[in-house]
Amino acid sequence: MSLADSWGSAPASPIGFEGYEKRIEITFSDAPVFVDPCGRGLRALSREQIDSFLDLAKCTIVSQLSNKHFDSYVLSESSLFVYPHKVVLKTCGTTKLLLSIPRILELAAELSLPVFSVKYSRGMFIFPGAQPSPHRSFSEEVSVLNSFFGGLKSGGNAYVIGDAFKPKKKWHVYYATEEPEQPMVTVEMCMTGLDAKKAAVFFKNSTDGSCSSAKEMTKLSGISEIIPEMEICDFEFDPCGYSMNGIYGPAESTIHVTPEEGFSYASYEAMNFNPSSLVYNDLIKKVLACFCPSDFSVAVTIFGGQGFAKSWAKDAEVDSYMCDDLVEQVLPGRGLLMYQSFTAVAPGSVSPRSTLDGWNGDGVEMVGRRKKWVSAGKERRQPRKMQMPEKLAVPQPQVAS
Repeated sequence: MSLADSWGSAPASPIGFEGYEKRIEITFSDAPVFVDPCGRGLRALSREQIDSFLDLAKCTIVSQLSNKHFDSYVLSESSLFVYPHKVVLKTCGTTKLLLSIPRILELAAELSLPVFSVKYSRGMFIFPGAQPSPHRSFSEEVSVLNSFFGGLKSGGNAYVIGDAFKPKKKWHVYYATEEPEQPMVTVEMCMTGLDAKKAAVFFKNSTDGSCSSAKEMTKLSGISEIIPEMEICDFEFDPCGYSMNGIYGPAESTIHVTPEEGFSYASYEAMNFNPSSLVYNDLIKKVLACFCPSDFSVAVTIFGGQGFAKSWAKDAEVDSYMCDDLVEQVLPGRGLLMYQSFTAVAPGSVSPRSTLDGWNGDGVEMVGRRKKWVSAGKERRQPRKMQMPEKLAVPQPQVAS
């Protein structure tokens, strides 16, 4: 019996569509020169081979855009990026992303590409009860990931990041590597409670009977102005919803929108860009202007040091939003994860923290033996780390999703 068969079928959500994505990024080492003299690596995979692992994840390709550096695919549920030595798969809804791993590794082995590192990340599902195995909890996901990647030199490292009193704003990360990563910055934004007028742009048919195309949505929303240099491949869904991939040199960006009221959601991602060419705060503000969410989070993963990352290694400060949580987590392989979550506040309002008891003049709140350092409404917390057992062992479910 295959791994896919053992996990069964996915239940359908009776409430709404799950916008929060699951994202996996697997990096491979070079193949021997005599095996791959042209250095095509994973880009040598055929469409049939790519479909073979997407089928396991329960998603399909709807559009494609490529350049000399990599191939990008807009999927029925989010996106796929294929570089010579890296695959990034991001899927939403009730997809079974982790079930694609065995086939991806099998195809890479056929190309003599050994695994170098893996990073899995996601936010907190809006409809967690609708998720199928192996995505019913983070513990379950970590068990699967560790069975494939726990043998890397760093071992499997899993974290649940965020305020324990705000469970809907947790960030989940699994990371394992053989050696320190090459310099790279990745930003992942998750936005909920989209402004009704901003969300209306992503409905194919408007109330006046007109029909909008993906290109019109890209322009009207302001998405085309986030990084103007990006060449965009966009796609509209019926009756609503939107996805796009952007490519520029080796850099990628992607946006996915679920505009329905009650569970509206949008995500933004950018990876492999030159961090000195973009200002962190400016990019965040451009993205927010497209959606005006009531809440959002941003996770920045940095390899190569804070000097390489420039402004991306600093806290984001956004007008009309209060920072609920700020976490800086060191990752194996000299990596750094910075996570912040924000809530919209009315202009001129005062942070609710100013009315709470238990604060001293140094900005330290005493909670048992735990200290939370707060500056300008921002906290620095230590995330809970899921303690992993020895390599290749399946971790006990100590941390729920």
